[in-house]
Amino acid sequence: MNILYDIGVVGGGLGGLTMAIQAAQQGLSVVLFEKEQYPFHKVCGEYISNESWSFLERCGVPLSEWNLPQISKLSISDNIGKQYHFQLPLGGFGISRYKLDNALYEIAIKLGVIVFTQTKVNDVYFNNDQFEICADDFKSNAKVVVGSFGKRTNLDVKWKRNFIQQKPSKISNYIGVKYHLKYPQSLDTISLHNFNNGYCGISAIEDGQYCCCYLTTANNLTNSGNSIEKMENEILSSNKQLAHIFSTAEILYKQPLTISQISFEKKEQVINHILFVGDAAGLITPLCGNGMSMAMNAAHLALIQIKRFLNNEITRTEMEEVYTKSWQNQFAFRTATGRVVQRLFGGASTGFFLKLMNKFPFIATKLIQQTHGKPF
Repeated sequence: MNILYDIGVVGGGLGGLTMAIQAAQQGLSVVLFEKEQYPFHKVCGEYISNESWSFLERCGVPLSEWNLPQISKLSISDNIGKQYHFQLPLGGFGISRYKLDNALYEIAIKLGVIVFTQTKVNDVYFNNDQFEICADDFKSNAKVVVGSFGKRTNLDVKWKRNFIQQKPSKISNYIGVKYHLKYPQSLDTISLHNFNNGYCGISAIEDGQYCCCYLTTANNLTNSGNSIEKMENEILSSNKQLAHIFSTAEILYKQPLTISQISFEKKEQVINHILFVGDAAGLITPLCGNGMSMAMNAAHLALIQIKRFLNNEITRTEMEEVYTKSWQNQFAFRTATGRVVQRLFGGASTGFFLKLMNKFPFIATKLIQQTHGKPF
């Protein structure tokens, strides 16, 4: 006889893992599915704003013991490499997804979460007020399902989500590339370096390493003969800061980690009664950071309504409507701001925009504040 879990979580990233941990801490039964095996690397900027610090510690992550880089400064260069410097009012810290996700996974296991790794979910069905989660070769049942499965998956395509149906545009056809490297940059600074149709972020993580992650259009890669090395040499290195980094840094990956078909189009927070958190619910542009904080905060918001539903305080419809409204209130403006800033970076207007921010620091401060949330 199949167990009927309180919550089924599809995807074991930050949103999915923190959802599972919070739920287990509050006595709910949880099953979680992740297609990879922990620990593993992800394409991600690996800067987390301090809005998430106390939340992660409540989840059991010993951040204060890890001596992580504390980041309080932002350096941005234009397309040719001229730099401008700003303060980060809230600030953040650096940590690799390899370390953080694995720590959360181990916490979830200790709390009794049933975790299936190297397991791909092929579909989720809703019937008779419960869900059937169809994995590789077995099925599980849950009262509520939370989708936390990243930027674009087989499930998004199967369910014909709106952002999948959109024609390729300036905000819907990006690729991401990531390395870990050794490079003499200040530990307290996150750098964003612009280049034609893209930008690259570099910030410190644990153990003296740095995360180097860049986003660019699929056209840039196509025009480089689908060669990442050629694209870095001919397009990214037109920015003298990036030219210096790629020619002098010690790259710690044998091959870069990549992801394609990234879209910043608007997404739905609920489909087929499934509540989405993280990138599955809405993606903020990396140059604004905080996608990781948004994922965890969304899990926090979703669980509040899920508990009310499981306690028979509200209906399923009310749970879905209130969660959607909560997500929109918390993140819609942040993602919209990110899309606006996205259009101002990596293009002809980048230099003018940075000069304006430099001349009027209050504009820069206000913009940075709009992309950061408050502790939750």
